[in-house]
Order: sequence, then structure tokens, then C-alpha cells
Amino acid sequence: MPVERGPSGGECEAGFTRCLQGHHGERRLERHNNFDLLRLLAALSVIFSHAFLLAENSQDHDPLMILTGGQAILGLAGVFVFFTISGYLISQSFDTTPSPFVFLAKRALRIFPGLFGCLIVCVLAIGPLVTNLPMSEYLAKPETWLFLLHNAVLDIHYNRLPGVVFWPGNIGGIVNGPLWSLPCEALLYLMLFGLGACRLLTLPVSLILLATGMLCLQIDLVDNSFGSALWLLGFFAAGMCLYRLRRFGPHLFAWHWALLALIGLALSIPAGLFIAAFALFGSYLVLYLALNRRLPVVRAARFGDLSYGLYIYGWPVEQCVVYATGATAPWWVVFAIAAPLTAAIAFLSWHLIEKRCRWQSRAAARPALAPAAATGD
Repeated sequence: MPVERGPSGGECEAGFTRCLQGHHGERRLERHNNFDLLRLLAALSVIFSHAFLLAENSQDHDPLMILTGGQAILGLAGVFVFFTISGYLISQSFDTTPSPFVFLAKRALRIFPGLFGCLIVCVLAIGPLVTNLPMSEYLAKPETWLFLLHNAVLDIHYNRLPGVVFWPGNIGGIVNGPLWSLPCEALLYLMLFGLGACRLLTLPVSLILLATGMLCLQIDLVDNSFGSALWLLGFFAAGMCLYRLRRFGPHLFAWHWALLALIGLALSIPAGLFIAAFALFGSYLVLYLALNRRLPVVRAARFGDLSYGLYIYGWPVEQCVVYATGATAPWWVVFAIAAPLTAAIAFLSWHLIEKRCRWQSRAAARPALAPAAATGD
């Protein structure tokens, strides 16, 4: 695919982005993709799926669980969508970032500031409201601050706060379950950084990673963050592969390929291979929906990029809803209350923390110039 140089110094793919002339002759970029929409839907699917788990202490009524005969929940599919998109966009970000160390700084600034804010809310707002300990004792407990410190460095095994039990049950005391995927994402970022620094970000290497990830899906590796990262490698690598294949342009994301992918994904359900098939067929469908120029673009980020905030705040908010209703609310009430509350918190997180902590290059800092499309920065 032909590549043109964007005004921010990054490369923008001519098939998916076109440059427009501004009022004063400056060049700006028109984004033509639905990455924002898909990430938003993926985050909402996680909240929706967890509503069943937290309200019923069971995933049996999750729609995707029913559809696939118990192979996957909708929230897990949302995580797959996130990692597929990350594989594509982070590959592009590495290629369009002048320094590998700037790339690492961008990735760190995308993960940690929002995470720190969420952890502070959990420790200093949610914990004191829910704990059955006196406030002085809660704050004096070393476990309170160990939760903050360990999760701040992506050690997500510290997932409970002293005296905090939202409802009786084996997961009723877990403060923020979805954080499990963040160290996986960080490890895959580091993998991509290492490959890029060694000039190994090629299609053959990406295909090897995809095959390795497909193999890891057949093995129970989720006991620790490294194993979970290997388990999610196939989805991330699928995004990497499709980024490397972008030179085929619009022909890569054609409706007949999408139809074949949809058929393959459907046939995987009776075969009991839905998760493995999602790494191949589902990942293609995700990027087809994101990048096909025939599809209308939905401005899902008009109020900010809320997907990360929705993802990291959804579980704690839902736990609070279950706690406030005495663990009697049905799943749909939990979701109906938690979704708008989480969206409001995600809005504040984006505008007060995440947006202010983004990496700003000199070109990107000039208001007349828009950042390159779909870099994931």
C-alpha cells in the first residue's frame, strides 16, 4: 500500500486516511476508521458480562456462554478484541515513532497514569466505604498500601483490601478483577519493542508468533501473568500480521473475506474451537469492521477515549452496585446502574488524568495539526 508522510511526522496509510487542506494551508488528517467504536464496545461488553458474574456468582447466563456452549463469555471476547486492535495499532505506533524509547514512554503513559488514578479511588474511596474495619485500622493495615503498591507495578495478585467484602462469595472481595490483563499487555508491548529494536518486526516473525499463540491457546497457561500473556499472544500477533499485510490495501479487507471469516468462526462453535478460531477469524473481522472504508465511521470518541477508563473502573463500580443493593439486584439492574456511572468516571479519568499524561511530540503539540490516524497513542 502506498504510504504518505503525515504532518506529525508519522506515516499514515493512504488507504485508510487522507490529508485535507485547512483554512490557512496547513495539512490535517481525516481519520477514517472505527477503532474508537470497537474499543468502546469491547469495554462495555466486559462490563455487561461481569454483571452476570457479580450479580449471580455465575456465568451460565452470559449470552456468548450460551451461544458457544460454555466456551467463552462475552467479556473475554471483548479482551480478545482489545488485544487484536493493540497488535495492529501498537505495530503502527512503533513504525511511526522515531525512537524506540519514545515508544516505550508512550506505552507507559497510556497504561500507568490512568491505572494509578483507579487504584487511588479503590483504596481511598471505595475501600473506606465498604470495609468492615474502623477507618483508622483500615488505613493502618499494611495490606491496604500493599494493594496500591503491587497493583501500581502490575503485580495483580494483590486483589483484595482489608475488610472489604462486597457480597458473600468467592469473588465477593475482589476489588478489581479485570486488571489481570494489564501485565499481559505490558509484556506484549515489551516483546514488540524487543523485536523492533532487533529489526525483527516482519511478517514471517509475526506469523511465527501467531502460530505460537495458537498453540498456547491449547495449553492451560493462565496461572501467572507470563502464561496469560502467552495465552493472549495469538490475538495480539493476529493484529501484527494484519498490519504487516496492509500493503494489500482495500483488497485485504473485502466483504468476501469477511464472509469466509464469519463462516469459519461460526463453524468453530460446534467443533469446540471458538477461542482458537477467534484468533484467526475473529481478529480479521475486528479489523475488517475497523478499517473497511465502505463502512460508516462512528465518532465514538467525541467525548474522549473512554474505553480504558470503562475497562478498569467497570468491575469496582459494579461491585459497589451489588454491595449497595444488598446483593439482591438482578444482572440487568447492576449493568443499567453501573454502565452510566462507569462512563462518567471514565470521562473524568480521561480528561483529568489520561489525556493530560499523553506523550506530546512537538508537532502534535501544535493545535492546527491532528495526530496520525489510529496510532493508538
